[in-house]
Amino acid sequence: MVVLALAVFLLLAPAGPARAALGLKFYFPVSVSGPLAKVMDGMVADFNRLQPGIHVEPVFAGGYFETMAKTQTAVQGGTPPDVAVLLSTDLFTLLDMGAIIPLDGFIEESGGDRFRQDFFEAFWLNARIGRTIYSIPFQRSTIVLYYNKDAFAKAGLDPNAPPRTWAELREVAQKLTVRDASGAVTRWGVGIPTTGFTYWLFQGFVAEAGGTLANLEGTEVYYNTPQTRRALGFWLALQDAGVQPPNVTEWGTLPTEFIAGKFAMVYHSTGSLTFVHTNASFPFGTAFMPAEARYGTPTGGGNLYIFKRIHAARQRAAWQFVQWMTAPQQAARWSEASGYVAVRRSAFNIKLYQEYAARFPQAATARDQLAYAQAELSTHNSGQVQKVLSDNLQAALTRTRTPAQALAAAQAQADQILRRFRKK
Repeated sequence: MVVLALAVFLLLAPAGPARAALGLKFYFPVSVSGPLAKVMDGMVADFNRLQPGIHVEPVFAGGYFETMAKTQTAVQGGTPPDVAVLLSTDLFTLLDMGAIIPLDGFIEESGGDRFRQDFFEAFWLNARIGRTIYSIPFQRSTIVLYYNKDAFAKAGLDPNAPPRTWAELREVAQKLTVRDASGAVTRWGVGIPTTGFTYWLFQGFVAEAGGTLANLEGTEVYYNTPQTRRALGFWLALQDAGVQPPNVTEWGTLPTEFIAGKFAMVYHSTGSLTFVHTNASFPFGTAFMPAEARYGTPTGGGNLYIFKRIHAARQRAAWQFVQWMTAPQQAARWSEASGYVAVRRSAFNIKLYQEYAARFPQAATARDQLAYAQAELSTHNSGQVQKVLSDNLQAALTRTRTPAQALAAAQAQADQILRRFRKK
């Protein structure tokens, strides 16, 4: 109906001198050859068609880290993008660079509380500092447990009853681990990535143990606590039990190994949901991260940012684009294409999306788990602070440091990085 109404308006509008469309540069973290690039191209093309006074040019810059690096270079060179999808945890770094604008004024013009409340609250946690909002949730995720229902059935387990606690996970993983006559593992009970986003997986375990990793101001981290020690102990115990591979489990290849039958269960992002759904030859389920003291998961994924040092007219045009990209119809469209959680509550009222969720109930797991979610680890110099935790966790998981040494080193290194951001 919107397209039809716009077409009629354009036909009836009086002719006048053509005006050049206001061009916007949009940085987006996806490989240019990937399938999601085609979906994003289509969404941007639809916006350009419906908003003839604005022309958005998508720039596909690789993964999140490459896109952030490209953005930092552009900002430092005085030619920032107009709008970009970057990690929600890049917020403190972008503010420290003086790169982005607050969005509360635009939000008030666009419905205020009505606009804010239609987004899931957990997704705002990494989008604001205090009461000021600096980014809008777009492609957001949580960690979920994927499990092979055929493997469950063959092991004598109920394929509709995934593990709910750490103790159940250990027990189920032992039953699901398969070895050949020589004792070599042919299928692991569970896979937890130790590369890529090690700190993120670990944060889920810490949350389940009752802890958190940072303060809201992004100036302190809590890497060496009873909760972090319990979380790392749980992870190491799965290796010691022979149900999780020792040494390295790759983030990037784990979904592929899951669909190849090399793992019966894996922890991974909901952003992998569409890939697993499309490629798995067996029925699979999704479940919350199993609980210890409580359920818990960090949120993850990317938000939309609008940049400083561009003309006010471009910022306003960028806001129009952000509004359109996060509207319920687009949130549902992107969720179905990508596997990310639809960020708007009202997206789940759209009939086509309801039909999709009815056909594919695994898509609702991450949404339901948001009730137990906490903000992803985010601080000033976030990339470095996350990296020192990941590096030290990997040292513990590969047994080159003891757990106590790894957590103490991570705390000391993070404290050194954050010292200059603390109030005297």
